[in-house]
Amino acid sequence: MFSRSYTNLLDLANGNLSAFDYAGSGGGGGGGRPPRPRRMQRTLTTPGTLADLDEELAGSVASDVQSSLASDRIIVVANTLPVRCERRPDGRGWAFSWDEDSLLLHLRDGLPEDMEVLYVGSLRADVPPADQDDVAQALLDRFRCVPAFLPRDVSDRFYHGFCKQTLWPLFHYMLPFTSDHGGRFDRSNWEAYVLANKLFSQRVIEVLNPEDDYIWIHDYHLLALPSFLRRRFNRLRIGFFLHSPFPSSELYRSLPVRDEILKSLLNCDLIGFHTFDYARHFLSCCSRMLGLEYQSKRGYIGLDYFGRTVGIKIMPVGINMVQLKSQLQLPDLEWRVAELRKQFAGKTVLLGVDDMDIFKGINLKILAFEQMLKIHPKWQGRAVLVQIANPRAGNGKDLEGLKAEIEQSCARINGQLGRPGYNPVELVNRTLSSVERMAYYTVAECVVVTAVRDGMNLTPYEYIVCRQGIPGLDGSGSDAPKRKSMLVVSEFIGCSPSLSGAIRVNPWNIDTTAEAMNESIALSDNEKQLRHEKHYRYVSTHDVAYWSKSYIHDLERSCRDHFRRRCWGIGLGFGFRVVALDRNFKKLTVDSIVADYKKSNSRVILLDYDGTLVPQTTINRTPNETVVNIMNALCADKKNVVFIVSGRGRVSLEKWFSSCPELGIAAEHGYFMRRTRDEQWQINNQCSEFGWMQMAEPVMNLYTEATDGSYIETKESALVWHHQDADPGFGSAQAKEMLDHLESVLANEPVSVKSGQHIVEVKPQGVNKGFVAEKILSMLTENKRQADFVLCIGDDRSDEDMFEGIADIMKRSIVDPETSLYACTVGQKPSKAKYYLDDTNDVLNMLEALADASEEVSSPEESEILSPWEEA
Repeated sequence: MFSRSYTNLLDLANGNLSAFDYAGSGGGGGGGRPPRPRRMQRTLTTPGTLADLDEELAGSVASDVQSSLASDRIIVVANTLPVRCERRPDGRGWAFSWDEDSLLLHLRDGLPEDMEVLYVGSLRADVPPADQDDVAQALLDRFRCVPAFLPRDVSDRFYHGFCKQTLWPLFHYMLPFTSDHGGRFDRSNWEAYVLANKLFSQRVIEVLNPEDDYIWIHDYHLLALPSFLRRRFNRLRIGFFLHSPFPSSELYRSLPVRDEILKSLLNCDLIGFHTFDYARHFLSCCSRMLGLEYQSKRGYIGLDYFGRTVGIKIMPVGINMVQLKSQLQLPDLEWRVAELRKQFAGKTVLLGVDDMDIFKGINLKILAFEQMLKIHPKWQGRAVLVQIANPRAGNGKDLEGLKAEIEQSCARINGQLGRPGYNPVELVNRTLSSVERMAYYTVAECVVVTAVRDGMNLTPYEYIVCRQGIPGLDGSGSDAPKRKSMLVVSEFIGCSPSLSGAIRVNPWNIDTTAEAMNESIALSDNEKQLRHEKHYRYVSTHDVAYWSKSYIHDLERSCRDHFRRRCWGIGLGFGFRVVALDRNFKKLTVDSIVADYKKSNSRVILLDYDGTLVPQTTINRTPNETVVNIMNALCADKKNVVFIVSGRGRVSLEKWFSSCPELGIAAEHGYFMRRTRDEQWQINNQCSEFGWMQMAEPVMNLYTEATDGSYIETKESALVWHHQDADPGFGSAQAKEMLDHLESVLANEPVSVKSGQHIVEVKPQGVNKGFVAEKILSMLTENKRQADFVLCIGDDRSDEDMFEGIADIMKRSIVDPETSLYACTVGQKPSKAKYYLDDTNDVLNMLEALADASEEVSSPEESEILSPWEEA
């Protein structure tokens, strides 16, 4: 039975907001529900309100509602809008201005000039309900921004609850081992998170033109949003970029709603990460928890998800070069630089610029600097660490303890190693303006970043540009400026891979970090200059405009096939996904196939076994009485040739279908074949030597011993290595290695080595189900009984050979020109077949209908019809 909280979640995911019980709304009244929120003026051309858009049509393309807004537009969705909002001093109305430091504002520089940008997000200010309509209209008219107003209690549990207490610590590798160490999972916070994402989706839908708009969602606050949008518009073009780290699967799997979040992200067309490490962790989670494997083709990484290819983009964000260069020209900067040079005259400045955050490693940096001064006493009195600690909103226990620890370390070091006029560590515990910060960058010989886990961290980039951009950088005059810089960066931050000239450190190792600091300031000027030039070339060319341009280019490429395929949605809640298939791919209807079946006189029915006649999930694979009766009923019709075409061994199939005298069997993908029970088995291959097995088996044994959970299946004609029960990552890696190993060992043998779903198989060349189909049809043609009805059903990769084979027979006159061809796969998935049935029950129902049709049209004259294998 579902818990109350879980049914609430299903209500939210299915759009039933009224089912959510607001506990303590932001208004005045205790535990009641808040009044229905007022809506901003809609821009859709469809008449009616948002509530009139029936969510029953969510899985249909018909739900793609047109709007009057122009094409070539991108809707950028984030938790907060790039706008500052403040109530006017006189209390009458609100004042708005762009947030010039917002990444969302800067990314416009990389977009086409004629592309309109619309922003959807929340405001940092608390706008009363009475003002929300006016504020929304003003933001839309003046800033092209659509605000999402969240009820106060929902906002608190969404942001301060689930985002900051659950996702933020987990994504930064902190598990809640105790209630004080990170936030334990709280179901009500998760429900508030889902509701907030639902409200964001409503704001997007209000201004959306689904045929023309691109949606670009940003960061971990909106991980559930893609599901809500995809559920409403199947072909919507959705991109997502994660600006924080993504944890390894070992940590992520601890999240109780891990599958829901992964499936929601997979409703995007393109998912972006700063580094390959973050992308690799996401792909590993998809593999281990959802069974999805990625493929790399021509430099692009993609996940096949129900016929859609979800692209993976790896591109670190950059800084806004235009903005930074303009700030370097500000008149305040020059005198501030002069003041700092005077303050630190004769000293070498190492600089740290960090938020006051437990993940920034500020105290580790201070302890490493202390160690450097002790190991290299020559720097005492000459080197200064200036640590700028930007205060964070809120005063939780963690922040209070961290601040006290940092201040104690500074006081102790200054007391032990300081002297009159010299403090080794200068702690700047306040928020600096951008000009003040650039002045510190300018005088610093080295910037040190020791975050223990961080998404990107653009501090090193800003430092490099500031060191490049000021004439007389080192007091040498404008005629011959020495542009040099040094970086000591943690290997756990997103920008580390792109800064190849930096000294990378493990911040937890105090000794090596201390040595890195010493090395950074002791290097020759020439070496510092070369490293600086290398970094500046990268930072100046890979700025935020380059990042956004590259991302949009890949998003366009990922969405290129949206309108070339048929799409429909299936599943409930976060299990919803869009299946995208070829326009000619459709469900096989019983009525249509029965009609063609009745009109035909020479029929061939080819059936796979596992996954087609019996479910893949069942442990007992013996056919039940229903399957056996259907086979006998079909075989009783002398117009029919019925074959089981399976990869299984002939012993099992012979035993299971011993009560079906007229049933043909092709075992081991067609290596062994017999037309009826009383016939001898025939071998459909020239290969009679199996010496290669003695060569292949030792190789397979080697990998079996090294791969826990794997085993070897020995057939009469083939060897199969199974690894479905092994660790997914290790099993796949071993399979690839084994494939190369076997191909090398068996290069001169008449065999083929192929990988499949959790298997590696070695079998004689030319053995496949496509060959079986062709042989059966050719034998009927030789007997002058050319087939005029062909039905072929299977569920896995080996059956694709059969589908491909019968698609080609029409061109080769093997069957009647008017033949009805039905190639059918089991399950809605990409296939070379033109038809599909949902599951084994559908298959048996359809075959039973064909058997009934045979009985309906049977007559006494049919007893005179020759056996299919007798020449007409």
